[in-house]
Amino acid sequence: MDRTLDPKDINRRRRNRLLGWVGLGAVLVAVIWFGLKMLRPTAAEDTLRFATVERGEVVNTINASALVLPAFEEQINAPVATTIDEVLLTAGTAVQAGDLLMRLDRDYVQLQLDSRRDQLAVKENSIGLLGLEYDRDLKELSYNAEIKKLELAAARAALADARRLLEIGGATQEEVEAAELAVRISELESHKLDNQLDYARNSLAGRKRQLQLEVGMEEKEVSQLSRRLRETEVRAPRAGVVTWVNENIGQQVTEGTALARVANLGRYKVEASCSDRYADQLAVGLPVELRLPGERLTGTVSAILPEVTENLVRFRVDLDNPAHTDLRPNLRTDLYVITSRVEDALRVKNGPVFRGGRSQSVFVVRDGEAVRRDIRIGARNGDYVEVEEGLQAGDRIVISDLEALKDLNAFKLDEE
Repeated sequence: MDRTLDPKDINRRRRNRLLGWVGLGAVLVAVIWFGLKMLRPTAAEDTLRFATVERGEVVNTINASALVLPAFEEQINAPVATTIDEVLLTAGTAVQAGDLLMRLDRDYVQLQLDSRRDQLAVKENSIGLLGLEYDRDLKELSYNAEIKKLELAAARAALADARRLLEIGGATQEEVEAAELAVRISELESHKLDNQLDYARNSLAGRKRQLQLEVGMEEKEVSQLSRRLRETEVRAPRAGVVTWVNENIGQQVTEGTALARVANLGRYKVEASCSDRYADQLAVGLPVELRLPGERLTGTVSAILPEVTENLVRFRVDLDNPAHTDLRPNLRTDLYVITSRVEDALRVKNGPVFRGGRSQSVFVVRDGEAVRRDIRIGARNGDYVEVEEGLQAGDRIVISDLEALKDLNAFKLDEE
């Protein structure tokens, strides 16, 4: 015979079953939650770089490459086509004005100089001979002119006698006319000799002047070759340091070929270049910062070259301290052109995570977990990036390159 169940027992059993199912569900949820947490991607904390958002100044800069050069460098060129005989000093040697750097072969220059000296002697001798000829010809023409004047006087006297004889019947009209013709001929011959004398004086003086000019030209050539002969001993033009020298003994060099460079290493200048996409932001007078190991030197843009070469804009920089002891010739380093400044900005240290562009995402670290967050950045330079939106002062973010985790929204930091 069936026994009727007590309603209280029924309710108690129902509660127990319900509590059992709830407990089982809670256990399953916990297992799933802990399982998912254990399966979440992790990264070793000591392999990452972190930075904390803070407030401070951010300068907007253009990244450029800089080459440090001596403010003054003089190049010594070959005076003539010759060969290098001997190199006495090498690059890096301090020199005084007049110090001997190298010797060039001087045989060919000496041969040219001797030839020019011979030509000069010939020209000078020609002037002497021309002077003798000049005196002789002038004297001869002068004598002929005097003789012709005497002949003219005699012809005029004969004409006068013929006219007197004609009046008394002692001469004919034909004789008078012949005497007149003789006078006319003598006058013309006298004028001719006078013209020849004037021409001889002028022409001989012109020939002498021409020879004197030729002598002057030869003297200049001799002087120039003498100077070139002296310059085959290549000497420092001023005090400084030898920055480069052609050490190829026996090498044939043409006139004008660079042989050595001497620079004053007490002062320096900077030549820089940047991408042409920043050309519209560059301007003369903008402040710059030159990075050296442990030092930052300031200066200003002094000139911008007009041409663009290989997508690069080139410009010159004047340093505020061009005599800084850490500067070296041909030193290549980074330079930053400051285009603007933002005071009291929200900033964070620059790192590989910032790849350019105004909008991007970073991982914010909190309670051992890095969670992706979208941010907006503003001014930036090699040191800091301005944060316009998405972060607050005190936020700690990952600034390492996280390209491998670009598809994740979060990952766990492993402290081990």
